[in-house]
Amino acid sequence: MAKLTTAGRKRLRGSSFAVDGKKRKYPIHDISHARAALQRVSQFGTLEEKRKVRAAVKRKYPQIKQAKKSV
Repeated sequence: MAKLTTAGRKRLRGSSFAVDGKKRKYPIHDISHARAALQRVSQFGTLEEKRKVRAAVKRKYPQIKQAKKSV
């Protein structure tokens, strides 16, 4: 995964984050960060964040296979 510095993170557009707004959480500007976002949100995210991250990654990178979620 390419290193994302603070300056680089500040330059990213809002659409490069799965959870946008003031928080700008879970950057998904490249495929490796998208995979990392899925892993992190499954460990630490709220239910709302999980839903948003999964939808954003699926929209931007449909080739990433996601595990079926249990309800």
